[in-house]
Amino acid sequence: MRGKLGNGQPLAIYDLGTVGYRDALELQHRLVSLRQQDRIADTLLLLEHNPVITEGRSAVSTDIVADPAVLARKGVEVVTIERGGETTYHGPGQLVGYPIIDLRRYLRSLKKYIHLLEEVFVSYLETHHGVEATRDIDHRGVWVGNEKITAVGVAVQQRVTFHGFAFNVNTNLSHYDWIIPCGITDRGQTSVQALTGERTDMSAVKHGVATAFCELFGYDEPPISPAADLPRGE
Repeated sequence: MRGKLGNGQPLAIYDLGTVGYRDALELQHRLVSLRQQDRIADTLLLLEHNPVITEGRSAVSTDIVADPAVLARKGVEVVTIERGGETTYHGPGQLVGYPIIDLRRYLRSLKKYIHLLEEVFVSYLETHHGVEATRDIDHRGVWVGNEKITAVGVAVQQRVTFHGFAFNVNTNLSHYDWIIPCGITDRGQTSVQALTGERTDMSAVKHGVATAFCELFGYDEPPISPAADLPRGE
């Protein structure tokens, strides 16, 4: 299956390693501005974060159940952001992706865009791990049985996307005990490691996810570039 968004155009993909959440947010804002001006191509950022809790536009304060003193002692920041959705967790072993994409050119439906983001992980998990993942009509993201493996939350400014997905690869799932993820109390979280019983090489996951992303969105797949190659925008 090929989507209509990329229409065979190249996608700039960058591996940023581990990045502080606020630094990554500032970078997204800068790249969104450049994309709005057509100064850069559609872009996908792949990275990990140190432990952080983020609150989207629909978040409520009671979704953070951990004692603030415990979070402070562990160095866990709470950041309120402009993406859709509620409260979620990011941390080491979780692949985070931020697509900076101009929806005006090819794919004018935000609903279709989110559907394709979810499909990336349905496809990746089946192809690389033999895991059957699904969507849920009531809850965004990608699920394996009754447990979420990929969270999806996006924002759009002048038809350019940012924020994106968080895919549990080798994530410490006990950190989700700090919150009520996305306000859902009757379901759990899982990861590739939990499903397979072994740690998965993150570099291989990045390449596999990038391939699935390009295939589904219709981009020509480029090599993954290092953070040093990011456009400066001066």
